Amino acid sequence: MGRLEPRGTDDLWLDSRSPVSVPFPLPTRVWLNGIARQGRQGPRPGISPEGDTDPESGFNLEEFTRYLQEREQRLLLMFHSLDRNQDGHIDVSEIQQSFRALGISISLEQAEKILHSMDRDGTMTIDWQEWRDHFLLHSLENVEDVLYFWKHSTVLDIGECLTVPDEFSKQEKLTGMWWKQLVAGAVAGAVSRTGTAPLDRLKVCMQVHASKTNRLNILGGLRSMIQEGGILSLWRGNGINVLKIAPESAIKFMAYEQIKHAIRGRQETLQVQERFVAGSLAGATAQTIIYPMEVLKTRLTLRRTGQYKGLLDCALRILEQEGPRAFYRGYLPNVLGIIPYAGIDLAVYETLKNHWLQQYSQESANPGILVLLACGTISSTCGQIASYPLALVRTRMQAQASIEGSPQLSMMSLFRHILSQEGVWGLYRGIAPNFMKVIPAVSISYVVYENMKQALGVTSR
Repeated sequence: MGRLEPRGTDDLWLDSRSPVSVPFPLPTRVWLNGIARQGRQGPRPGISPEGDTDPESGFNLEEFTRYLQEREQRLLLMFHSLDRNQDGHIDVSEIQQSFRALGISISLEQAEKILHSMDRDGTMTIDWQEWRDHFLLHSLENVEDVLYFWKHSTVLDIGECLTVPDEFSKQEKLTGMWWKQLVAGAVAGAVSRTGTAPLDRLKVCMQVHASKTNRLNILGGLRSMIQEGGILSLWRGNGINVLKIAPESAIKFMAYEQIKHAIRGRQETLQVQERFVAGSLAGATAQTIIYPMEVLKTRLTLRRTGQYKGLLDCALRILEQEGPRAFYRGYLPNVLGIIPYAGIDLAVYETLKNHWLQQYSQESANPGILVLLACGTISSTCGQIASYPLALVRTRMQAQASIEGSPQLSMMSLFRHILSQEGVWGLYRGIAPNFMKVIPAVSISYVVYENMKQALGVTSR
């Protein structure tokens, strides 16, 4: 049997006129640049038929014919899913609707450019033959494949578990990749939190103890903690902070899946505003269940040397001395803080990343590590600025029963007390070490997450 050796674009059923340099929305540039690269280089290993037993030796005619037949079947299903009125043609409005269903809004002008890149007969519609010829040798399995980069870009854990949960495709759930990604994220979070634990403890101490009369600063706070309990005291409360990652991630994931189905049926991809609603509700569900661990974390972080023997001793003392309700002190500001944090974090991250991809990414769907880290750092910082007063009030409510002589105030009373005694700046005590930990936390989280994915065999398309 003879071998097929592509010699250029004329040997492939491709539209070589695709204007890959025009500023299309990124998913379209991914399609077009992928097609252009295949035209220059020939089929890539990723499009080998399943029956090819020797992928290094190329295709024989029978294998290539079988591949084309399978591709046509898949492309026909994709074409029909985009042809919403089933008239045999895809028009501009259907392109806009399809992108909108996948969470991306494109203008009429952008949709026309997409259509024009595939329209070979000048009708300003795409028929089945034009669609097939354009994508026949591209390794797309479904329309959502081209938007995969919008999900799982990175897992950034800065010790604030208020972000919108990750989404997983049906294939990832069937293959078990979803739990491997959750495990990788949990390990990354544990390492990241441990690495930044001294700054996190300093933040909590400044939230509770800093005032106009007690001008606790960063160096003074670190020095006093070391003098009181030694170097290891900088990691007080980190154990339970790491311990609560797994249950919170699992609960948030399960709740998110159920809420997502309630919002959009069984469609896998949500629009940004729908992700925000589903993520906020999932976060509130997870926080409701694991909130006693949040209270224990604050108490253990603030404890003096020898005050508690351990986690269990702390829990029993709170239960005996303050009753079960003590485990939910500060719950209301904590849940309210999810909305501004998750909403702003998600919106800013998506906006920055999408803007960069639209303006500067010409060849790749991957924004790159530095861009993702920058977007994650800025979005987390914006989310913290908006939600920090609620976080501070939550921490003080969790701790006030353990502070001798401290009044037991409600959320609104505590807000009024802080504003009257310390002014608006009093609502931002401890924000400096909180900002300081963002960049190292994001960086550590990203590096560990990527290495854990490799160790667990998580594949990225």
